[in-house]
Amino acid sequence: MSALRRFRPDSLGARFALLLVVALVTANLIALALLSFDRARQDRAALVEREAERIVSLVPAIEAVAPAVRRAIARNASTRFSRVSVDAEPLVGDTPRAPRSTALMRQLIEALGDRPLRAAVRARPDREGQGGPAMIAVSIALSVPEGEAAQWLNVVSRGYRRRPEGPDQEIFLIVLGLSLALVLGAALLYVRRLTRPLRELADAARAAGRGDRTARVAEAGPREMRDAAAAFNDMQGRIARFDAERMRTLAAVGHDLRTPITSLRIRTELLEEADAAPMIRTLDEMTVMADGLVAYARGARDAETTRDIDLADLLRRLCGERGAEFDGTEAVAVTGRPVALRRAFGNLVDNAVRYGGSARVHLSRDGPDAVVTVEDDGPGIPPERLAAVLEPFVRGDDSRSAQTGGAGLGLSIAQTIVAAHGGAITLENGAEGGLRATVRLPRTKGARSSQAGT
Repeated sequence: MSALRRFRPDSLGARFALLLVVALVTANLIALALLSFDRARQDRAALVEREAERIVSLVPAIEAVAPAVRRAIARNASTRFSRVSVDAEPLVGDTPRAPRSTALMRQLIEALGDRPLRAAVRARPDREGQGGPAMIAVSIALSVPEGEAAQWLNVVSRGYRRRPEGPDQEIFLIVLGLSLALVLGAALLYVRRLTRPLRELADAARAAGRGDRTARVAEAGPREMRDAAAAFNDMQGRIARFDAERMRTLAAVGHDLRTPITSLRIRTELLEEADAAPMIRTLDEMTVMADGLVAYARGARDAETTRDIDLADLLRRLCGERGAEFDGTEAVAVTGRPVALRRAFGNLVDNAVRYGGSARVHLSRDGPDAVVTVEDDGPGIPPERLAAVLEPFVRGDDSRSAQTGGAGLGLSIAQTIVAAHGGAITLENGAEGGLRATVRLPRTKGARSSQAGT
């Protein structure tokens, strides 16, 4: 069973095509078997009718001559497919009970009168031991003068296979092949159209899993697919509204915190320096947190218009401003929001500079994706925290001081922006130390085709 599963097609279209092939071949083989059976039945019926007429005309002719010359007449009446002889004993032993044999006997009795006769109709085995052409055996008692020995007319006739049977098989195979090609061609076109909404739904679901709340599916196709697409679009709309409300709340909290923090800082600065210093440090940390909340909310809900962006140019300018090294392929185009992407890559470069002392940015193409790596020479992040640091308010270290960093929202902001563009961020520690952040973004479709053709 496991071996059969390995050879079972994986896609819905391939399984449907296999089902069609099996059904079509089975139906054609059954039709061929029925056709062969019917043809054999018609051959037997024609043979019985032909031989019955021949025997009915042969008996009076043989009985009209003297018994001594009947054997010679019988030999002359034999053909390639029929052997006629006059013998002292009947060739057919017991009277057969088969329906075809009984029908032939009844037909001969009606034509020749009530005399001893026996007839048998059966299939003659071919060389493979299977049913071949029909064979008829008839034994009829001939009238003889009184005192003469009894004589039986024995006739054995066999059917023959038609010579055109070979070409018929070739024609059958040609017709079967053409029907398979035509039916499969039409079926695969239909299945492709039928499964296209499923592929689009799967692509949109993957994009939604990466955080892209703009992914939608066209509500087209069969009713079930329209219902599934409508349910997915409604789910995306609800999640997008929930995220927007959550970001508005975060932005409002971060913005409203600035006023009391500023007021407290002004009053704290009026105190003695020794008393004011710890309080100012705490207020600075609170300011960092409030600014981080506002930046995080802004990065998720910016209404910036998307357009085609030369990612190499954006990264080159960004690295020049922040003192990072840049090495990249020329003219890698992506579609997105330039300010948001600049903020995302800026956070990655700032983290590399802050915690690793330097940043190296590399841009390349990998199939349909643009790949950006940001590396540093810092201590890296404990492996068990690599996935967690992309979440809001999680940092590589446990401190929240203004000197060592922000509130743990920089990587989360970058992750949110990249996910909204249909991409993803992965973090890993280098083999010789340092942290490597890898960003994958889908390249612009038009740019892919033009680059593939060059």
